[in-house]
Amino acid sequence: MPHPLLPDKRAIEWMERLTKRGCFAVDADRNIVAIGPLAVSITGYSEGEVLGRHCLTAVRCHHCVEGCGVMDRGQVQGAKLTLFRGDGTRVEIRKSGVALRDESGDLVGAVEQLWEEDGAETHDEAMAADQSLDRILTALGRWYVATDRSGVILRFSEGLPAALGYAPKQLQELPIERLLGEALFGEDAEFRTAVMAGERREGWHSDLIAADERLVPVSLSAAPVGMMPGAIEGSGCHVDSAMLVMIRPDEERRAARTDDGEIPTFSGIIARSASMHRVFRLIDQIRDTEANVLITGESGTGKELVAKAIHARSFRGAGPFVVVNCGALPEALLESELFGHARGSFTGAVRDKPGRFEVADGGTLFLDEIGDLPLPLQVKLLRVLQERSFERLGENRTRTVDVRVLSATHVDLERAVDERRFRDDLYYRLRVVPIELPPLRERREDLELLIRHFLGRIGRSRNRALRLSPGAMRAMLSYDWPGNVRELMNAIEYATAVCDGQTIHDGDLPDVITQPRESRWQRSASVPAPQAPQGPPARGAPPPAPPPPSWDTGIPADLRSAERAEAQEILEAMRAAGFRKGVAAKALGMSRTTLWRKLKQYRIG
Repeated sequence: MPHPLLPDKRAIEWMERLTKRGCFAVDADRNIVAIGPLAVSITGYSEGEVLGRHCLTAVRCHHCVEGCGVMDRGQVQGAKLTLFRGDGTRVEIRKSGVALRDESGDLVGAVEQLWEEDGAETHDEAMAADQSLDRILTALGRWYVATDRSGVILRFSEGLPAALGYAPKQLQELPIERLLGEALFGEDAEFRTAVMAGERREGWHSDLIAADERLVPVSLSAAPVGMMPGAIEGSGCHVDSAMLVMIRPDEERRAARTDDGEIPTFSGIIARSASMHRVFRLIDQIRDTEANVLITGESGTGKELVAKAIHARSFRGAGPFVVVNCGALPEALLESELFGHARGSFTGAVRDKPGRFEVADGGTLFLDEIGDLPLPLQVKLLRVLQERSFERLGENRTRTVDVRVLSATHVDLERAVDERRFRDDLYYRLRVVPIELPPLRERREDLELLIRHFLGRIGRSRNRALRLSPGAMRAMLSYDWPGNVRELMNAIEYATAVCDGQTIHDGDLPDVITQPRESRWQRSASVPAPQAPQGPPARGAPPPAPPPPSWDTGIPADLRSAERAEAQEILEAMRAAGFRKGVAAKALGMSRTTLWRKLKQYRIG
């Protein structure tokens, strides 16, 4: 079923009557989901021949084979194309289109228009048709603004002035920084300098400044007109740059939203899985107790977050929450850190210092990586837990504290007890209430929420609206995440740092996520160990063949001849580059994103 945001046949026919141009709609995979009679007439294909099939079936143009301008740029107006009709004839056409995204920023498809380039269309007719596309954009919450090289606004969406409380004449020739702020468009702003220098910027967060100084949050993409073919053609103005702005919903509310609109957080922990909700119920059940809690789980599962939630929801929530990492310090320093020391008790002790137990008095002490605690300190910790008293290093005075102790470890403490590396009496004292956190691979229903949360948080910190392509999302959802939530966060940090625009593709993800584990091990195992230099190989001996990657299954047989030729060229470039996409893309003269799309389109790999 087509996505509900995509127009159906009736809507497409209405657009054709409105614009006097052929219209069709495609889904995120560029399959045609609706086409109007004018578009059928222009392409020479019947509705039945193209519905449900890739748009190249009807719009057979060599420019489109190289990549979809609408999908890549978000909007194209008046691009010149050579169309190959169903009967084999060629016709010069122009194409406009706009990509459609849902409220989470995911691509759902596009609406596109076609009209013949016969020279009969007057300037007024072209302007009227462009305005009809503008009305479609406005209905979707999108506006465009075009400026000259000095940043003066020349053209804008028809509905923009009214939405911001301006008269059209007030917006005309307004400096762009007055509309979009000094931070991005001030005279020396880096964003403005980049755009004016011919660079494209996508998915930046900004605010439109209304006439009454009200701020309208938007997602902003900017490009020089040369990168958006024909976008402002026929305007009669010397347009240099164009901005496409999209009304931005409340990012904080939708950072981790469930299907019913609720935010599934528990004291800052994002989860909707049944296993995590069992943990949440247990935290609420022990909120009024003094019981010590031992939190176990793999590294990166969020043990400290759970400890903070236990503290925050208890009657000690107003008191201090103090953290000690027992594996980060040597034994001598750790003892001083926990219990404090008196002046002169050791070299460098120039003054009295309270320990973490004293600092946490009236609150909670969280002992992270308790499994790394040395045996001598285990004895002293046991006494504090039993008697609530201790002495500072170099001091005979006994001090008492009122502290609740939470501890955490990724070590198997039961095994450590059996091996006499951890005291059994301390283990049972710490493990009054055990909480075991499930690894991320066992709560996959939380994955997408966490991904969107981290994308939103990183995007806000960098003033960018970031999203994942469907392929990248599939790769992340199918990965096992042995490093759990910490690895997930680091992977998103990496991807946002290396991606070119606002959309993260699977080629932007760390290789460990996109490459099957077997192929990585096969490749590493196939590399011979270093050996002493030997003589030349025997005459006539064949050179060792490089191991083929697991995804190399050849060129699909159902591709057309032109597609097969390009697919073969790409495959040869990948082989020559050692199957490194970045190197192959550079050799082919295309971006890594384009290469990734073509690999997917031709089903290579």
